[in-house]
Amino acid sequence: MTSSTTVHSPLRLYGRSGELAILEGLLARLWQGDGGALVLTAPPGLGRSALLREAAAAHRPRGPVLYATASPDERGPHALPRTADALLARLRERGAARPLLVCADDAHAWDPASRTALALAARSLGPGSRVALLIAADDGPAFAGLPALRLGPLDEDAAAALLDRLAGGGEGVPGGADGPGRRPPGLPGVTGGLDPVVRAELLREAAGNPRLLTGLTRRLTPDQLAGRTPLPCPLPGAEGVLAAHADRLDGLPAHTRALLLLAAAAQEHEPAGAGADALLLLRAGTRTGLPRDFLDGVLFGSAATEGFLQRAGSRVHFSHPLFARAVLHHAPPARRRATHELLAALLAETGDRPALPGTPAAPSGDRDALPLAALVQLSCAAPGPDTVLAARLEAAATAPYPHGERSSALCRAAALTTGPPLRSARFAAAAEQAALAGDPDRARALLARTGAAGEQSASPGLAPYVHGLLALRTGPAADAHAALVAAAALLGPYDPRRALDALLGAAEAAWVAGDAPGYLEAMGRIDPTPYDRAFASYRAGMCAVLAGRTEAGHALLRQCLDPVDPAPAALLRAGVAALVLGEVAAACRTGARALAAVRTAGPDALLPQALEHLAYAELRAGLHAGARAHALEGLHAARRTGQPNSSVHLHAVLALAASVEGPAEACAAHCDAALAGAGPHGLAQPATLATWARARADLASGRPEAAAARLGPLVRPGPRQGHFAARMLAVPCYVEAAVLAGRGAEEAGELHAAVAEFAGWTARTADPQAPAQLARCQALLAPGEEADARYAEALAHHARAGGDFERARTQLLYGQWLRRRRRTREARTPLRDALVAFQRCSARAWAERAAGELRAAGEQGPSVRPVTDGALSALTPQQQRIARCVAEGATNREVALRLSLSPRTVDHHLRNVFAALGIRSRTELARLLGPEGP
Repeated sequence: MTSSTTVHSPLRLYGRSGELAILEGLLARLWQGDGGALVLTAPPGLGRSALLREAAAAHRPRGPVLYATASPDERGPHALPRTADALLARLRERGAARPLLVCADDAHAWDPASRTALALAARSLGPGSRVALLIAADDGPAFAGLPALRLGPLDEDAAAALLDRLAGGGEGVPGGADGPGRRPPGLPGVTGGLDPVVRAELLREAAGNPRLLTGLTRRLTPDQLAGRTPLPCPLPGAEGVLAAHADRLDGLPAHTRALLLLAAAAQEHEPAGAGADALLLLRAGTRTGLPRDFLDGVLFGSAATEGFLQRAGSRVHFSHPLFARAVLHHAPPARRRATHELLAALLAETGDRPALPGTPAAPSGDRDALPLAALVQLSCAAPGPDTVLAARLEAAATAPYPHGERSSALCRAAALTTGPPLRSARFAAAAEQAALAGDPDRARALLARTGAAGEQSASPGLAPYVHGLLALRTGPAADAHAALVAAAALLGPYDPRRALDALLGAAEAAWVAGDAPGYLEAMGRIDPTPYDRAFASYRAGMCAVLAGRTEAGHALLRQCLDPVDPAPAALLRAGVAALVLGEVAAACRTGARALAAVRTAGPDALLPQALEHLAYAELRAGLHAGARAHALEGLHAARRTGQPNSSVHLHAVLALAASVEGPAEACAAHCDAALAGAGPHGLAQPATLATWARARADLASGRPEAAAARLGPLVRPGPRQGHFAARMLAVPCYVEAAVLAGRGAEEAGELHAAVAEFAGWTARTADPQAPAQLARCQALLAPGEEADARYAEALAHHARAGGDFERARTQLLYGQWLRRRRRTREARTPLRDALVAFQRCSARAWAERAAGELRAAGEQGPSVRPVTDGALSALTPQQQRIARCVAEGATNREVALRLSLSPRTVDHHLRNVFAALGIRSRTELARLLGPEGP
């Protein structure tokens, strides 16, 4: 090992603030005369050397730096001793005058004697030492037992910042890349900016490894980085990092190297991150002659593989994905091909079943009908393009395997294809399957390999179709509509199934945008002749409703309510038909069936929509807690599958649920999130629902003026700003808000017109709450004793329809009306009933409003006592809400779900509640908020 005192300081490191803080603490202790040792461990490329250089640069103004690296020249002027005693003596001598920092880079690659001396010296540096040892090494056992800091991959934000710097042509390569802090040779700047699809693919491929990210970016041309020409497949530039990972393989036993190659090859036909099947590895290892006791120890016991393999149940995973790629990269080509062929033969012997039950596996003796996994293994063994194998892969991918597996198989088929038109078509088909698997970034990356716009393809219209599907879930609705209509025209002559899906997607885009003519145009292009009666009735019924022929449309839609087809898409259409009819109970049943179908058979990309449809149906049925739970799950699914438009819809549903259950802050947050996404993407439906939710929360909080101002533009005559399918639902809230705000006289004409339109809708819909809501609106506008009769009529309708929340709202308004006419004794009964009903459906803000009215009517007792009396007035509103929930017996997790918070946030607030109130337990809190409390 040789050392140097000349150190080049890199530019700032992205994503390493925590590690730098630890190094700063080590240096601070050294400057105070208290040295020590720290090992920076990480796989290659994660920035060990960069952190060493950063520490060296920080220490140089305070004292000398000894920078030691592995070198073939061990006799240079800065050579370090190879025994621990001599090395310690040298270091203490150098650090006698000023604190000494020793940076040992790539110490795992030093000769054994030097490594041993360094490890022993590090263990001997105790308190009071004026020497600090900073050792950078891989995560092997060479320095086990020493204090260690393991580096992880860069997070997404840090990797993106580094990529922007690389592609922008800056002067440095920060971010923890191993190498000096200067621009790598040949790294191009990108005129016009880095293409978002290329950006996502580079970040995905690099997996947070800065050196790998640098290598990948360096090998792409400016046109490829800017998205003007297709990306190569596979991406070049990973060779250096893979070779560094593979360096550890040479010293392993032959049995271990053989098993690692089998494990790496077996992952090639599995979904990303799934690992390898331990039983398949056992069979393959036995077939190749590996000892059975060795295989059992590694695959099913506790035998070690030098940190390469980890077990999780019946699956075997590499500790880092790059190790698997390094093993394949390091193996001789002939041996690698033989391994893939062996795995293909084993998979063909047992077969693998497609995803859907009832679909038989391929016969093991039929080579032309090999299972998909075996064909993928054969494709890995192919030395070059193979037309026949590519065609077999494409044919096998038409079976109902999981969409992610089909995408990988089609991608491999494209890589084996030489003709550009067919290659582009197979990449586009792979992109479609990736989109259905809920991986839009991967889908876009595959589309980027289909060639330039206008380039010939064997499947014209397929790439625009996938672009439209992605835009439907992630982009402006108008763009999705236009792309899918154009794709349907191209697909129609040769692919009627995808043409139908394109037109249905275009209609969906127009629906969420509030574009009724666009919806009719897309649905009008569909020829229903080849499809079943239920689909034909759905298409004709929806078109009739939107064209104003409501009675005929409803008659047709009733034929769709109980579909025979168990496919998720058919069930979702039946749910839409039920909601248009107002059959909310049928919508809930069908929505539950659709969710079960998606969970059973996929596709994963449809899960957020299934949860959204069910949650919205539950909202319409008054099942607010169920709607919130399903919408929260849908929101997580939408984020996981990269569908921001679905997130917008689900935030709107959550805002509506929070407008009933509270708190107001949760409703406002979900409303803001929905409107922030709905505006740029032209999503009129969730924008209308979110605005309605915000207005309903205003009503609950006693702010009718604000509620009326929000709802007026949605429901007034003239140019509509609300969605055509949601406007009528908001009319009762608008009438209530306007009357309570004192606008009844000045806006009487508008209010009566709105109620008249709502009456027409009530006559057509089967929504059980509509008649009661209509009578309530008429009561709000009626004079004198007529209002009393209308309230009685509304309550009679509620008794038949059920539903705590809407009935309680009518009782609250009736009690207010009675009290303001000084009929306080009569007012207490409906107000008391309203309070109990609001409490029963967890509508806390509405319950507080009812309690206030009840107090004003002269009611006394603990049930209507203000919640902020005494010590509770010192709590924030959020703390008060959490305290109430906990006092009712809810767990932290239940409180988190109810208030749309994280359990950790609830725990934090609850600790503060205990401190503020001077209590120590949930039991004391329950006593404090009970009848005997303040």
